Amino acid sequence: MKILITGGSGFIGSALIRYIINQTQDSVINIDKLTYAANQSALKEVENNPRYTFEQVDICDLKAIERVFEKYQPNAVMHLAAESHVDRSIEGAAAFIQTNIIGTYTLLETARTYWNELNAEKKVAFRFLHISTDEVYGDLEGSDDLFTETTPYAPSSPYSASKASSDHLVKAWHRTYGLPTIITHSSNNYGFYQYPEKLIPLMTLNALEGKSLPVYGNGLQIRDWLFVEDHAKALYKVMKEGKVGETYNIGGNCEKANIEIVRTICSLLEELVPNKPEGVARYEDLITYVKDRPGHDVRYAIDATKIGRELGWKPQETFESGIRKTVEWYLNTKK
Repeated sequence: MKILITGGSGFIGSALIRYIINQTQDSVINIDKLTYAANQSALKEVENNPRYTFEQVDICDLKAIERVFEKYQPNAVMHLAAESHVDRSIEGAAAFIQTNIIGTYTLLETARTYWNELNAEKKVAFRFLHISTDEVYGDLEGSDDLFTETTPYAPSSPYSASKASSDHLVKAWHRTYGLPTIITHSSNNYGFYQYPEKLIPLMTLNALEGKSLPVYGNGLQIRDWLFVEDHAKALYKVMKEGKVGETYNIGGNCEKANIEIVRTICSLLEELVPNKPEGVARYEDLITYVKDRPGHDVRYAIDATKIGRELGWKPQETFESGIRKTVEWYLNTKK
């Protein structure tokens, strides 16, 4: 099977490609614009594999996308390419509108034209998997509710609004044109090779350098945490076994407040790196509370019952084992 993966040099995309190349017999065509968050070193172990191909392409470039489809004739698309950092979307939304909305439209239209020309057997087998986020659902403040696949959309940030828009396009292309699409929403991912502006790598690397650990507001914002390699396995399973037209939520069954995450990292570093930077008595002393993010959602939590029940997926990694592996990985790569 030939799988076209957009955004494959990003954090989640690279984990997905490593999984497919190392654990399956499928081939991957990775198209990535290589923006600031791309990390080609995350694909070093597979870059010389004959089943792996890379093309530096912007998903908004219609001609380039058409050429890729024509050249490689994929059996499936797994669409991860996106601008994804909430803070950046607040500072400047234009790139999010362009990549997440216009880029998804360009990809859908190219995929639709390509799919329409396939023979009957290939047409039935083709899949377009759109990877989205739980942030499209908005906020669960003041409740014990969980996001399900039928939770109404209520995005808060320019980032989540752009992802919600792309989700609606994908659903419309299925409903209107019959394109065999599937959508997934995942909770917060963590793991190896994550871009350092995200919470876990930022706190780990700042602590090691004796820099402040900035925590938004009171730090009590709750997120559901999912180890990125568990997410990669779930995406592959959905692509292979998921039902066309359906949505699947992928979560780690692991709700943690941001401040709890930061304190866990500090505790691990006390154990793993007892020799602290000069002037630091305890890593926790570096925690600094800063002005909250505008429109900051208080709680996200995913109900992943459906993917467990219908596809037999569940996360393998506990938060305790996953966060330890992650912190140890950052320590080893920093050496």
